[in-house]
Amino acid sequence: MTERYLRSIRLLAECYHAFGRQSGANIRSRTGLTPSQFDIVATLGNTDGMTFKELGEKTLITKGTLTGVVDRLQEKDLVVRVTQQEDRRSTIVKLTKKGEAEFKRVFAPQIAFGKQAFAHYADKDFDALEQELTRLYRNLTGNDPKPRY
Repeated sequence: MTERYLRSIRLLAECYHAFGRQSGANIRSRTGLTPSQFDIVATLGNTDGMTFKELGEKTLITKGTLTGVVDRLQEKDLVVRVTQQEDRRSTIVKLTKKGEAEFKRVFAPQIAFGKQAFAHYADKDFDALEQELTRLYRNLTGNDPKPRY
């Protein structure tokens, strides 16, 4: 006998992957960045920079992958690492002037692209979706999700 929840989990995962494929293809074709690189540029945009720990918490990038992604962005002159004077173990990752320009160029078009998948959603649809996802998150973690936006 198949557990009923498996169908819902599979659909949730398929939606996540479908959105990721569409979004990733658009990012690559329009920006020349990988989705992970875009995630960092988008997260650092309009900030004074973040530590690696903060970047890891605010992006969908695992800690093990984060350093390599930042390395490649640094090679493209989109980010710079700045060592904290008060704590030399802590490094801030910041967008360079070129990185800021790239953020301004790529962020709004990518947001508009992603929005297309939700074109027929009304506020009540978003409220219902967020309510159910929040309930699932609480069941999985025992916590409320952290607000991201």
